[in-house]
Amino acid sequence: MATKADYYELLGVSRNATEEEIKKAYRKAALRYHPDRNPGDKAAEEKFKELSEAYQVLIDPEKRAQYDRYGHAAFEQGGFNGFDFTSNFEDIFGDIFGDFFGVGGRGRRRAQRGEDLSCNLEISFEEAAFGTEKTISVPRMTLCEGCQGTGAKPGTAPKTCATCRGSGQVRFQQGFFTVARTCNRCGGQGKVITEPCPACHGAGTVRKASTLQVKIPAGVDTGARLKLRGEGEVGPSGGVPGDLYVLIRVREHPLFGRQHNDVVCEIPISFPQAALGAEIEVPTLEGKIKMKIPPGTQSGSVFRLRGKGIPDLRGGGRGDQLVRVIIEVPRKLTGRQRELLEEFARLDGEEDVHPMTKGFFDKVKELFG
Repeated sequence: MATKADYYELLGVSRNATEEEIKKAYRKAALRYHPDRNPGDKAAEEKFKELSEAYQVLIDPEKRAQYDRYGHAAFEQGGFNGFDFTSNFEDIFGDIFGDFFGVGGRGRRRAQRGEDLSCNLEISFEEAAFGTEKTISVPRMTLCEGCQGTGAKPGTAPKTCATCRGSGQVRFQQGFFTVARTCNRCGGQGKVITEPCPACHGAGTVRKASTLQVKIPAGVDTGARLKLRGEGEVGPSGGVPGDLYVLIRVREHPLFGRQHNDVVCEIPISFPQAALGAEIEVPTLEGKIKMKIPPGTQSGSVFRLRGKGIPDLRGGGRGDQLVRVIIEVPRKLTGRQRELLEEFARLDGEEDVHPMTKGFFDKVKELFG
């Protein structure tokens, strides 16, 4: 009597292989030696039988433990070495090849998760800063209300498939084996619809626009993606719905910009205000406030208003508002204004009142002589 091959060696896995590794190895080998791929090849048929026997043992924790302890002797009790190969063939292939054919171990088509959807949503600068709630309309596949997803005309119900008798599979003999395949008539559902629902034409789902409320958290920015769980397409065969992703775009503001959680604002001031100092009105996200400009303020100076920025999305407080002042030079002067400025220029040249200018030209002199 020929010595039987070691099950681990047959599948090409180590003795401490995981269940997933065993499945993967069997899938690869079984596809190679399957009788449908090797019609009339007795050697391939025998090899396929050995592989399936090895898989049946190693995938079962109890049988694997017995095999690891006693080897083949644990199952030498007559028949097909203690295995009912034909009765177990369906379970083995339902487990390994279910993903290829879209059916479960008993032939019924598996419930599948619905597709995810995405949509774009534009909001204002203020809505992004403080949060808001928006109503959106999303076209998606939903459960048919007429038949409640059965696909059958209201008042009727799907009938058991006469071809597979509700199992979702049909069996036929392939040499030594009994092979089960997905039923062509019912597509693996086990039931057929004789009177389709007029609303969905038997599909069980219809496309329609759904109205949803979306809560926008304070602090979002362009590019943020909000996930609405279960608001995507309905799942085929009773599967759970997918998710909806809302992509945020923030409109530009006429006065404000954004740097992380800080609000940036540029404000023009006059030369006298910059030179003498002043109190000006500054717009913020919450209205106007007073801000003092100290005497001698230079164009481009930045003042910080604490806590007047954008709330942190993760709850880390609020940013600040950065106010950059720009000194505006008048484009047209009256006669009197020109006269006064010319007098100012004469007086300005008599005293050293421009340290920045003096420093700049001192450096020029050092470099160029």
